[in-house]
Amino acid sequence: MTDAQETAADTALRTTGGGPPDDDVPANGLPIPLLEPREGVPPVVASEDALAEVIAAFAAGSGPVAVDAERASGYRYGQRAYLVQLRREGAGTALIDPVGCPDLSGLGEALAGTEWILHAATQDLPCLRDIGMLPTSLFDTELAGRLAGFPRVGLGAMVESVLGYALEKGHSAVDWSTRPLPEPWLRYAALDVELLVDLRDALEKELDRQGKLEWARQEFDAIASAPPAPPRKDPWRRTSGMHKVRRRRQMAVVRELWTARDRIAQRRDVSPGKVLSDAAIVEAALALPANVAALSALPGFGHRMGRRQLEQWQAAVDRARALPENELPQPGQQVAGPPPPRAWADKDPVAAARLSAARAAVSALAEELNLPQENLITPDTVRRVCWEPPAPATEETVAAALTGHGARPWQVGLVAPLLVTALAATA
Repeated sequence: MTDAQETAADTALRTTGGGPPDDDVPANGLPIPLLEPREGVPPVVASEDALAEVIAAFAAGSGPVAVDAERASGYRYGQRAYLVQLRREGAGTALIDPVGCPDLSGLGEALAGTEWILHAATQDLPCLRDIGMLPTSLFDTELAGRLAGFPRVGLGAMVESVLGYALEKGHSAVDWSTRPLPEPWLRYAALDVELLVDLRDALEKELDRQGKLEWARQEFDAIASAPPAPPRKDPWRRTSGMHKVRRRRQMAVVRELWTARDRIAQRRDVSPGKVLSDAAIVEAALALPANVAALSALPGFGHRMGRRQLEQWQAAVDRARALPENELPQPGQQVAGPPPPRAWADKDPVAAARLSAARAAVSALAEELNLPQENLITPDTVRRVCWEPPAPATEETVAAALTGHGARPWQVGLVAPLLVTALAATA
């Protein structure tokens, strides 16, 4: 048993039916199923009056607040939240329906200055921001698990390995836009925040034992203070299977079909993949069908698709076919920064040697520290410093370069000496 598990074992938790756990640990060593929230499944908050009561209760609570959000990815357009779960000492658990209560800024204000506990915070923060909730400080239990060296960092795996409890599984990928939400789904959602505070406390002790707690705090602060991600440029280029599309005219077909699909999906509020699959878009781009009959013969445009639908997709293909050469997309999206590493040996063999030495050093240190290499320093940051190293490459100049690329102080302190050595060895 790890120190984190021993810490958690001292916590009085409740298991199936909300009752206290048995005094004896199961002889088979299997995790204890957690099937019911401590106070039962709370009613869904979907009115302003009920929301006001929740805000008052959570404002009067104490300690950090566990927060989670459920989206309808794969079912609805966009990444909006369809259920928000919270738990805090003194307030219990709340399940809030953002459809009935679309503005949760009052709740966000009531929790100002309170530490939020989230699992994989960067996944939930965008949809929470959209409804007026944004933390000033947070603790990310998934990231904490990565830094602590846990091999599996999903919420269920973390609760099991750290606390010894098994969470209910099976509802993570359901359509959370469904109304009313079924009772088993609500139970699952409530259990997602049931043990987050306990998990946070155990992981904090484990990180402190490993000397990594300050690293985690810097990472959490960076997440909490990060601005919203800018819109992706040319998002159609991320169509699955795009690597098969080589000619500019074919790329124009992908762009036209993707844009038409996105417009329809947004209007109907459904996932774009339910309107037309990426595979069908790529098939049409490769074939460049001249008419509806040719289009209907392609995979993804089969007999289930009506004539009107086929005509709208063919119209998109025709628009791409009619574009003049100077309006066709360029083969590759221009990206700021160094070229792909596979091209370095031809473009700049010395830079390729720098990158190889730097990667080996970073990999060795990450293994020594028992954390993922990308959490020690992002591969993109290493590439950028190796492609255009500062001159002279001293610890101070390399540290400044790392900081300029967004590295946190703990990362700079560990990685800068490695890169200086790698750059010097390949000078």
